[in-house]
This record gives sequence, C-alpha cells and structure tokens, in this order.
Amino acid sequence: MSKTDKLPSGDLWLHEIKHDGFRVIARKDGDRVRLYSRPGNDMTRRRERPDALFVAATAFFVSRRVQLANLASRHAVPAAYSTREIAEVGGLMSYGSNVADAWRHAGIYTGRIPKGANPADLPVVQASKFELVINAQTARMLGLTVPDKLLVAADEVIE
Repeated sequence: MSKTDKLPSGDLWLHEIKHDGFRVIARKDGDRVRLYSRPGNDMTRRRERPDALFVAATAFFVSRRVQLANLASRHAVPAAYSTREIAEVGGLMSYGSNVADAWRHAGIYTGRIPKGANPADLPVVQASKFELVINAQTARMLGLTVPDKLLVAADEVIE
C-alpha cells in the first residue's frame, strides 16, 4: 500500500463509500479506477481482482444497477446486493429490506401526522422483513452451484 501526499480532487471523483466508519473513495484514473482510503492511502494494489463483491444500496449504485450487474457478470465476479432490483436485472443475489414496502410504510407512518398524531410521540420504526433473492441464471453463468438450503430459504429464485 502506498500513501499519497494529498487526496486527488476535481471532476474525476466517482464515489465515496462509507460503512461502519470506514471510507473508501473511488476515483477514475484514465480507464481504471483507483481506490483511496480517507487518509489518502492508495488501496488499488491491495487486490486487483476481488473474489466476490457486496454492493450497498445507495442511490448511486441503484441508479446504475444494470451496469453493475453487467460488469460483475462480464468479469465473473460473484456479487451480492442489498436491493432486489439489482438481482432482477442480472445480479447474482440480494438480501435486504423491500424498498417498495418501506416507502409504503413511510407513507402510512407520515399520514398519521395530518390525522393529529404528535411526531414526537411516534415510535422509531425500522424494517423487520428482509428478502433473499437469488438469480439462478446468473449463478449458472458464473459456474456456481447454489446450495439447496439457500434456494429453499430464498423468498424468490429467478430462473
């Protein structure tokens, strides 16, 4: 791992990923992507090709779901996602809350306020139902065998 003197800036930044206090910044460098930690450590060489990939549900990634699924498939990288929408367009699998269901619940929850509920009295609500979606077609294309126990546990298997 090599350390840079200063983090790059300008229009070439692609995305900053934050999870559990760890930040990685992806920056376009010609036709490649370089990864930097927040203190400026160039992490690109740590592992040129990942064994697998997990993609969190951000607006950036969900809006590019077809491109992400295609890239992972083209490079034969098994990838798991946190939204079913990416598994539906060719991603290997997803596990996460149902976004449409969350928006429906948000509407119901917010609708309580015009009916007289005090917002300070409303309880904090979080997702309680999570979905496992497996794209069996993508698994076959990647040469992976999905265990039967996982297929049985899945809420949906896309053939």
